[in-house]
Amino acid sequence: MTAINTFIDQLLDTARRCGVETAEVSYSEGESFSVKAMSGRIDSYEVSSSSGLSLRGTVGGKMGYATTSAFDSEAIGQLVEAVKESAALNEAEDQDEIYAGDEHYPQLEAVPNDLSEVGAESKIQLALSLEKQVLGADPRIAKTEGAVVDTSSGTTILRNSMGLNLQRSDSVYTTYVMPIAKDGSATATGFALSCGRELKKVSADDLAGKAVQEVLSQLHAEPVLSGEYRVILRYDAMQSLLATFSGIFSADNAQQHLSLLVGKEGEAIASPAVTMMDDPLLKGGFASSPFDDEGSATRTKAVIDHGVLTTLLHNRRTAKKAGVVTTGNARKAGSLLVAPTNFFFRPGEKDLAAMLKEMDHGLLITDISGTHAGANPISGDFSLLSKGFVVRGGELCEPVERITIAGNFYQVLKSILAVGSDLEFPGRGIGSPSVDVGTLSVSGK
Repeated sequence: MTAINTFIDQLLDTARRCGVETAEVSYSEGESFSVKAMSGRIDSYEVSSSSGLSLRGTVGGKMGYATTSAFDSEAIGQLVEAVKESAALNEAEDQDEIYAGDEHYPQLEAVPNDLSEVGAESKIQLALSLEKQVLGADPRIAKTEGAVVDTSSGTTILRNSMGLNLQRSDSVYTTYVMPIAKDGSATATGFALSCGRELKKVSADDLAGKAVQEVLSQLHAEPVLSGEYRVILRYDAMQSLLATFSGIFSADNAQQHLSLLVGKEGEAIASPAVTMMDDPLLKGGFASSPFDDEGSATRTKAVIDHGVLTTLLHNRRTAKKAGVVTTGNARKAGSLLVAPTNFFFRPGEKDLAAMLKEMDHGLLITDISGTHAGANPISGDFSLLSKGFVVRGGELCEPVERITIAGNFYQVLKSILAVGSDLEFPGRGIGSPSVDVGTLSVSGK
C-alpha cells in the first residue's frame, strides 16, 4: 500500500494547491476467483484483479467528482481538473460535504477466515466434487446448471485533506450448485448456497444433499387454485422481497418522495412482531464496517422497533436536511447515496416447523422471481412468480409452482403474524428469517 498512499499524498497536495478547498480520496482494490464445474469438467475459470480511485472535492462550496484507474502523475492533474469542472456544473440545492471524521470508531469483532490458505486447486476440486455428489445422488437428477466456487477479497482506503485516514479489508467465498431433476414429463430445478469466510469447512456432501433434497421435493409441482391464502415466506423468499423494497427506508428516497415513509418516524408502520435492524457491526456480517463511505462512524440501530419506525437511513447530507444525525449509511456509487448495511428482520423464537404448525393450513413460499418487473419500489405493490409447498395440518405436502403471489409491501409489514428464528444471509448484507406474512392473494389455476 506504500505506492498508493504516496499517490494519494500527491493527489491531495495538488488538489489543495489548485484551489480545491477540501478533498477526499476513496481507493479500492480487489481480487476475485471463480470456477464452474459442469458435466464432470471445468466449464469456466477466471482470476481477475481491479483497482480504482475516486476524488471528491469542494470548489466554491460546490462538490465535484472524478474517477480513475490510472495512478501516474498525469492522472493527478486530470483528476483535479475534472473535479473543478464537475463542481462548476453542480447546481444541486443540497451539496455534499467532506467530513473530517469522528473521534472514535467501533472495533469489529474478529471472525475466522481461511481464504488466504485455500489454493486454486482446492477450489477446483470442491466445484468438481460438489457437482459429482449431486449427479450421483439420484437417477432422476440428469444434469446441473453448474457447481460454482467464487472467492473475492478487497481493500478500501478513505483519506481526505482534513486528516481522515481509514482502511478496511475483507474476503469472502460463495459456492453453490444448481441441479436439474426429471421424472417422466416433470422437470424441476434446485439451488443450494453456502457463503462465508471459512472455505475449508464447506462440505460438498452436505451442500449437495441440500440441493438434491430441494430439487427432488419440487418434482411434479402444480399450481393451486386461485384465492386468498395464509402464507409463510421462507427466509430466502423473504430476503428477496426485503431486498426489493429496502430502498423505501432510505431518507434520500423519502426526501425525493420516492418512498411512502416520508415523515413517518415515530409512527407504527408494521406489526408489533417486527423489529428491523441495520447492523454494520454484526459479527461476520457481509456488510460490516466501522465506517461508511463518508468516513462517519457506524452504529447498530433498530430501523423499526416492535412495529414503530424509529429512523430512516441517512448519510450526512440527508441527515442535515432532516435536522438529525447521520446513521452512517453513506454509500458511494459514483455520487453519494444511502444504502443499508447488514439489514434484516430481528429473528424470533419459533423455528420454521413450529410456525408451520401454528399456521396449520396455507402455503410455504420458498422462491420468488421477477422482482425487477413485478414490483413497484415506490408504491410497494408486487405480483411475483413463486413456488413452494402446500401446508396442510402443519405439515409440508405437495409442491407448488407457476403461481403468483400479490400484495403490497407496506401492508405486508402491518400484517406480519410471526418472525422465525432461522435468520440467514444468502450471500449478501440483506437477510431474513422465515416470516408469517398473513394472507396474500394467490393466482394459480
